[in-house]
Amino acid sequence: MNKKEGKSALNESKNKPEARNISNASAQRIRSFRKKKFSADELVEQLLQGNKTALGRAITLIESNQKKHQQQANIILEKALPFSQKSIRIGITGVPGVGKSTFIESFGSFLISKGKKVAVLAVDPSSSVSHGSILGDKTRMENLVKEPDAFIRPSPSGDSLGGVARKTRESIVLCEAAGFDVILIETVGVGQSETTVHSMTDFFLLLKLSGAGDELQGIKRGIVEMADAIVINKADGENLKAARDAKLEFSRALQLYPAKESGWKPSVKLCSALLNEGIEDIWKMISDFRKEVEENKFFFKNRQEQNKFWMYQTINDYLKNRFYENETVKKALKEQLKLIEENKTTAFAAAKYLLSLT
Repeated sequence: MNKKEGKSALNESKNKPEARNISNASAQRIRSFRKKKFSADELVEQLLQGNKTALGRAITLIESNQKKHQQQANIILEKALPFSQKSIRIGITGVPGVGKSTFIESFGSFLISKGKKVAVLAVDPSSSVSHGSILGDKTRMENLVKEPDAFIRPSPSGDSLGGVARKTRESIVLCEAAGFDVILIETVGVGQSETTVHSMTDFFLLLKLSGAGDELQGIKRGIVEMADAIVINKADGENLKAARDAKLEFSRALQLYPAKESGWKPSVKLCSALLNEGIEDIWKMISDFRKEVEENKFFFKNRQEQNKFWMYQTINDYLKNRFYENETVKKALKEQLKLIEENKTTAFAAAKYLLSLT
């Protein structure tokens, strides 16, 4: 090996050992599957058998903006839909640094030990330069990603609503069809992403930290009002007392909010994802929630309302895309932008004129 070759980062993979959690035969089958081209029907067949590589490829088609891929994605979704609706969808949010990824890894590993199949749709913040994922959730969940019954899909949030991947809703359907009975959706934890994730999940869990000035923010309306439970993470060591104090404060704050339509009374739990403490109690709470809302019929009613919301959202997205793809609009848009720069028209007049062209 010459010196230049040794220094190149591109050559580091030559000395990189094979992953120990899968056999060489399994790795070969995965590589062969990825190279092969499948029709939409063949992908669905593999997907329904729980093939994670097929699931990943189907989600890639869903996320693609190419018309050919979108046509295939629509066929896959239509055929997968009858096999969905069998999971519990859990939204997980919290400010950056609260320990969402550590919590999800601990929580997901616990669920798998109980015989569950867990899919994690983790929405990464996007790079403003490359528009790609920059956090890399798979690298932050190194133990969970090795589990045969786990599927982790980090997606760049791009410029979609609230930082939530544009096709997360459809990805949930595919994960359910592939046999995953617990779907965890991690939000970026900033902006409007919480509202969007809340509109596609059954249970909304808010992670908080103690001693970080977060308690006062939690008393405000908004994110806490949407939460079905608040979990104080990192409740261990010297932080345990502060965590207990925070639990008391949040419990008092929850008393100020009106009753939820579901009839469920949100509670506050302590946990240490790092030490795997409090995880079982959180799952019991979510199981109790599901039992209660299924008995009072809210579970199914809520999903029906969510489907209606996403129909309107899809219509809005389609109309927006069709508007900007219109060749007449494209040409007129450049002219109107120039007029705005020259102070010869207002933004409102320009918008009204452009809308009149379609």
